[in-house]
Amino acid sequence: MKIITNKTFDEERAIYGEQNLVVKNCNFDGPADGESAFKEGKEITVIDCFFNLRYPFWHDDGLKISESEMTELCRAALWYSKNIEITDTKLHGIKALRECSKVKMRGCDIISSEFGWSVYGMEMENCMVESEYFMMRSNHLNFCNVQMKGKYSFQYIEDSVFENCIFDTKDAFWHAKNITVKNSVVKGEYLAWYSENITFENCKIIGTQPLCYCKNLKLIHCEMIDTDLSFERSDVEATLTSSIVSIKNPLSGHIYAPKVGEIIMDIAEAKGEIIIQKKCCCCA
Repeated sequence: MKIITNKTFDEERAIYGEQNLVVKNCNFDGPADGESAFKEGKEITVIDCFFNLRYPFWHDDGLKISESEMTELCRAALWYSKNIEITDTKLHGIKALRECSKVKMRGCDIISSEFGWSVYGMEMENCMVESEYFMMRSNHLNFCNVQMKGKYSFQYIEDSVFENCIFDTKDAFWHAKNITVKNSVVKGEYLAWYSENITFENCKIIGTQPLCYCKNLKLIHCEMIDTDLSFERSDVEATLTSSIVSIKNPLSGHIYAPKVGEIIMDIAEAKGEIIIQKKCCCCA
């Protein structure tokens, strides 16, 4: 295995097509402003490196990146690559990950708009994220202890699980399918409109007009805070542990809640039942 240490690269395709390579304590920066440093590589390990140039990891197979930094000038850092592990790394360039598969991320700091589009099979753990349109059209995601802030996240995703996460995000999970969110906080406006087969279990949901136009929506022992005009035109089964500001025109199903500030049923199609109970009972 070839090892490169303590060097600076700024030329185009500086390490193109390499295989079985370790690169440590290197900088990818300089006046030549070259792109695509590691393009078409295989079995590449990168440790404690600095990236200030564009498109470093395209069409790679077998990447391990740790303790490194990708600046805001390092745009579109990982595209069309697979079998990736990224740990304890800063990814601060726009569109940092796209069209990739089999990705594991742990302990990373992500500041990247349009991050994670069309990704298949990602595990993310103990990461901090700031993004817009985060993870759009991706599937088979498994997130644990992820904190995310930004707008329009998880749109059109499928077949994914989120546990112990905190999401402060507007328009999250729109058109999402086959999703489970457990033991998490989801704050923002217009949560999960047009979603299908989405379940929230032991979650805290905060913000206006959540969970509208949903099919096969389930809430299991969830707390809803400042949630008005909820469940409009949704098919829903819900047990709530807190009062809710208002419920509007659920199409079908049952909503158990200790208190509802206002119930609006002003269309003929609204057949959902709202049951007021001092305790929301899972065996009701």
